[in-house]
Amino acid sequence: MRLRCAVLDDYQSVATEIADWSPVADTVEVTTFDRHFTDEDALAAALAEFEIVVTLRERVAFPASLLARLPRLRLLIASGMRNTVIDYAAAEAHGVTVCGTPSSSTPPVELTWALLLGLARGIVVEHNAVRAGGPWQSTVGTDLDGHRLGLLGLGKIGARVAQVGLAFGMRVSAWSQNLTAERADEVGVELAPSKEELLAGSDFVSVHLALGDRTRGLLGAAELALLKPTAFLVNTSRSAIVDQDALLAALHAGRIAGAGLDVFDVEPLPADHPLRSAPRLLATPHLGYVSRSNYATYYSAAVENIQAWLAGTPLRRLG
Repeated sequence: MRLRCAVLDDYQSVATEIADWSPVADTVEVTTFDRHFTDEDALAAALAEFEIVVTLRERVAFPASLLARLPRLRLLIASGMRNTVIDYAAAEAHGVTVCGTPSSSTPPVELTWALLLGLARGIVVEHNAVRAGGPWQSTVGTDLDGHRLGLLGLGKIGARVAQVGLAFGMRVSAWSQNLTAERADEVGVELAPSKEELLAGSDFVSVHLALGDRTRGLLGAAELALLKPTAFLVNTSRSAIVDQDALLAALHAGRIAGAGLDVFDVEPLPADHPLRSAPRLLATPHLGYVSRSNYATYYSAAVENIQAWLAGTPLRRLG
């Protein structure tokens, strides 16, 4: 009898097509789910008969309460090598091996620039007008060359975003609580003297920080009030870093020129959520890591992880 493997949040129904699952076809039956389970009861019921689960990034939490309701689960594979929503101690206690996969930082870098450029040049507004027979030119674009890009975070993704900004002729500066002058020099950007100075002096601000106790709510109403009325904010990192209600208020009041978001407090975003109709907002449904090459990497590595686990030598263990 074959083991059962569930693949979660396969919204595009590509998980079994974009990678070769044939190496485990004789021993594993794969079932994909193209919808998100909104509560633990529904998720526990759906996964009750599965020994293997493949989950995408941090879109589904696996707390101790859920793991206790999955007695058949033996292997949990998360795409990427960092996952903060899995209770590793509980997984170990329930005999669940947790593994990760390689992941590329290129897709979120590229999406960051798609959002930033879309905001700067009013791409969506102008596109919609062309398609609908609306006004011919209704916006005046914001230049990148000579303007300041402020980065909150200068890790792997932030550094690559910085390099693109420099190529556009932007003045790039960065700040984070642990950022050093040596790291800023290494990337070729300025070290902002403070978070407040970076926010007040930047024409574009992009968030590239990990979510933790020190970064949760880092940008609240007081911080957003420091932004220029002509400034744009982009967040492709984690939603909770920016206070969602404060950002909504700033957008509705026109206190900033616009925002680009790829991450939200609740995902998928409910149909009646106020962000869906917020002015000055360019939003994408958490596409940061969603690219053909990255998905091929995730699911090919998931197959490798299953093979290795079946052989008794798990790969890329997490926790």
